[in-house]
Amino acid sequence: MGLYDEIAAFYDPWSRSVTEDVGFYVDEALGSGGPVVELGVGTGRIAVPIARAGIDVIGVDSSPGMLAVARAAAEEAGVADRIDLRLGDLREPPISDRVPLVICPFRSLLHMETEAEKLRALRAARALLDEGGRFVFDVFSPSREDIEETDGRWLEREPGIFERADWNEGSRTLTLSVRADGSLTSFGLHWLSVPEWLRLLDRANLAADVVYGWFDRTAHDGDEDMIFVTRAR
Repeated sequence: MGLYDEIAAFYDPWSRSVTEDVGFYVDEALGSGGPVVELGVGTGRIAVPIARAGIDVIGVDSSPGMLAVARAAAEEAGVADRIDLRLGDLREPPISDRVPLVICPFRSLLHMETEAEKLRALRAARALLDEGGRFVFDVFSPSREDIEETDGRWLEREPGIFERADWNEGSRTLTLSVRADGSLTSFGLHWLSVPEWLRLLDRANLAADVVYGWFDRTAHDGDEDMIFVTRAR
């Protein structure tokens, strides 16, 4: 069972308000010409709009439940022929193709608990790239304000869907719990700073072209969100 299987049925309602990244990744896909590999494809929240824009997507996820939702979404949108969904780990994606663009949206790399596991994932993404191909992903590190406002509190994110953030600044781990309709699941997100990510990218033979602070392509200024646009060296 994949990490997200317990919440696959209500993942889309839970993340309904997260739309700010969709246009960004669609633009990246269009700029690449495709095909695109999405690591952590989930329910197809990003992959389906990319496919609707005319770009083929190979999507990898470790959750059969999430992939089932993505398959249904692709069928409903009429783009099932453009989306190749595969069960697998983003540290060892079951892909032999080489592509001009690999993406890993919605902070999925933070599920890697250690720097060593993050490096494995970065190297796996690098291995999928054509010469000069790009790997684009987003992550975060929390602000003091965010920790103080959310730590240890159940908050209703969407009607009937609650989430709780438990922050551990010592281990730099967020334990995020989500519950709805009698289902409850928790998972850890393990954050790093921009300089730490840059060191890992260098070890993975990826050069950071730019680090944005938001999906409107404003430069990163030290706030919590980080969007890395990297290139194979």
